[in-house]
Amino acid sequence: MAKLAGRALASSRALVADESGQGTTEYAILVGVLVVIAIVAIIAFRDRVSELWDAIASGINSL
Repeated sequence: MAKLAGRALASSRALVADESGQGTTEYAILVGVLVVIAIVAIIAFRDRVSELWDAIASGINSL
């Protein structure tokens, strides 16, 4: 029984020390924050973005 407890303790320490997925998690959080910032910017500048989009579309259509 003591061997089993020792192995369980050793494997749990190895799992805690394993940081292989840390970089992926940090990138996922960074992408999530950037998406939220982009959405807030689009909502905040909705009228200006719409005007700019219409100007680009009319410029393309006049070609």
